Amino acid sequence: MRKVLIVEDDQAMAVALRDGFTFEGYAVDVARDGAAGLRLAAEKNPDLVILDVMLPRLSGLDVCRQLRGGGNNTPVIMLTARGQEIDKVLGLRTGADDYITKPFSFLELMARVEAVLRRATKTVEGIERVQFGDIDIGFRSFEATKGGRPLELSPREFKLIKYFVEHRGEVVTREQLLDTVWGYEGLPLTRTVDMHIAKLRQKIEETPGDPRHIITVHRVGYKFTG
Repeated sequence: MRKVLIVEDDQAMAVALRDGFTFEGYAVDVARDGAAGLRLAAEKNPDLVILDVMLPRLSGLDVCRQLRGGGNNTPVIMLTARGQEIDKVLGLRTGADDYITKPFSFLELMARVEAVLRRATKTVEGIERVQFGDIDIGFRSFEATKGGRPLELSPREFKLIKYFVEHRGEVVTREQLLDTVWGYEGLPLTRTVDMHIAKLRQKIEETPGDPRHIITVHRVGYKFTG
C-alpha cells in the first residue's frame, strides 16, 4: 500500500484530501503545520507528499527546501491558493515535482499524483544504466560505449543524459537544465546549454545534424526520445 503525507493547515481541505486518498487505497498521514510535516516525512517515509505553500511554523517552500537539502527525494506536489506565478516558480526551484492551484478537483489532483509517481518509478528503475541506439551508459560506473567501443563523456554530459533519461519523452526547457545540471538558478545563460547539447550530439548521434535522440523543440528546449 502506498503512503501519502498531507501537510495542510486548513481542516476542511485536510479532511477532504485524507478521505479521498483513503478511498483510493493509500495509507494517509496528516500534518497541520510545516514543522510537523518535516518530522513526519522523516519518520513515516511516505511515497508522496502533498504540501501546502502557506503553513504555520514553517512554510511549504521551506519544508520542501529542507527535504531536498537533506537528500530526501520523495515526490512533492505543492498546493497554492493564490495561483501566482512566483509561487509556482519558487515551488519548483525548491525541488517540488509539481504544483496545483486551489480550488481544484480531486480527479485533477489524482492525475497529477499518478504522473509524478510514474516519473519517480522510472527514475528509480533507470538510474543505474541506460541503453538507446548503439549507446550503453552506466551512471554509477561513469562508463559509456558506442557500438561496443569506449565513449568518452564528461561528468556534465553524464549528468545531462541522466536528466534526459529521467524525463524521457517530456519537453525539457533550457532553464530546467541550467537549474538542475549547472545549478545556475535560472541565470540567463541558455546559450551554454545549446553549446553542450551540440557537443553531446557529436558524440552520441549517428547524424548530429539530424538527431534521433535529443530533439530540439523550437523556442522551448529539448526532448529525449532514446
